[in-house]
Amino acid sequence: MLEVSHLHKQFGDLTAINDISFKLVPGEILGFLGPNGAGKSTTMKVITGFLAPSSGKVSVWGCDVAADPLGAQEHMGYLPEGAPLYEEMTPRTFLSFIADVRGINGEDRAERIGTVVQTMSLASVLDQRIETLSKGFKRRVGLAQAILHDPDVLILDEPTDGLDPVQKHHVREMIRGLSKDKIVIISTHILEEVTAVCSRAIIIAAGTVLADCTPDELEARSRYHLATKIQFVGEAQLAAHRGVLTALPGVAGSEVAASTAELTLFPSDESGSSQRVAQETVDYLRDYGADFTGVFQERGRLDEVFREVTGLQSGN
Repeated sequence: MLEVSHLHKQFGDLTAINDISFKLVPGEILGFLGPNGAGKSTTMKVITGFLAPSSGKVSVWGCDVAADPLGAQEHMGYLPEGAPLYEEMTPRTFLSFIADVRGINGEDRAERIGTVVQTMSLASVLDQRIETLSKGFKRRVGLAQAILHDPDVLILDEPTDGLDPVQKHHVREMIRGLSKDKIVIISTHILEEVTAVCSRAIIIAAGTVLADCTPDELEARSRYHLATKIQFVGEAQLAAHRGVLTALPGVAGSEVAASTAELTLFPSDESGSSQRVAQETVDYLRDYGADFTGVFQERGRLDEVFREVTGLQSGN
């Protein structure tokens, strides 16, 4: 497993990491969330041995990162923020260099390089200088070096930064495939990445853990969790049916977005009220011939939960 125990990191008077602890086992994908300056990247640098902690311990597959950094790093693949690369090299020569550094030789060398080139779709740019590549291709080269040695722990700092939607989907599928027998940590500011990929989420701010749970549990903390939303055809339809819908049994409150003709119905805390509100809403819309384009239950809004947990306010 990977174990982080009471980790602290000071830079002069600045506390970048303040008593962070967690454990991960193979199969877990951890989304590491927090506002800018929260300590996400610093925590990853300490876990990988790039920075020494002020106090606390990191253990990877039984290796203490501070006492045996090379032993621990053999188990880890790391994509730093910005994916720093030797830009005068080509992807082919760069991956060959990484194979040398990792001690990958013989038949394994060609097989591993071929696998990561195929996984990250790099064949078309293998002999092009890295400095001439797009940001997306540079990111893929960085990901390729991180997984070249088939690590037990994969640590990715903003892995989909700069990728287009198709590339993001490809990388997320790759991460899900790798996680079956590996530990994956993803630092990201893209909240949709957490629900798309992660099995667990940690939110930090000012170097302190504020939440540690599953993405579903985070969504359940949203006031929109299991709320019923109706999208009407025009404001007139919204106005015509709003009164009856907001008075349905189990509705504890509502929210109107007149500009988009949307009505959101919030269920009470009573058990089963969310399902009751949803069903009675559908029955009413059908029976009274309301003109609408869609009705659905919300899962919850991570952006709202994130702001609440970290104390951020919209616009700040």
